[in-house]
Amino acid sequence: MPQVLAHVALVVRDYDEAILIFVGKLGFDLIEDTYQPEQEKRWVVVGPSGSKGCSVLLARASDDHQAQWIGNQAGGRVFLFLRTDDFWRDYRLLVDRGVEFAREPKEADYGLVAVFKDLYGNLWDLVEFTDGRP
Repeated sequence: MPQVLAHVALVVRDYDEAILIFVGKLGFDLIEDTYQPEQEKRWVVVGPSGSKGCSVLLARASDDHQAQWIGNQAGGRVFLFLRTDDFWRDYRLLVDRGVEFAREPKEADYGLVAVFKDLYGNLWDLVEFTDGRP
């Protein structure tokens, strides 16, 4: 069986705050929210609506060391890439929902792209590839 990337962990300040933004503003599905009493934490997984691919594990910071990286998990670079089949539809939807864009839409050699911020300031690409890549 081939390997696939299952989840990407995103360090968050608060589970419910993050769920509200990912589900409410970004339109993701809440895939799982399970309390793990042995570790006193929750297993919270969200993903783009209808996607069968990689999902995001919302991982609450458990100490000050982890908390210092909230919003800067990639050192200020774009960290995650949200692929769409209709850039303008999704761009307008995110703008209407109050998502902050750090870089306006542009046409690149590979497609249409704009950079937005999540609730903590991590940078994401909203991208529609038009160059034929799978």
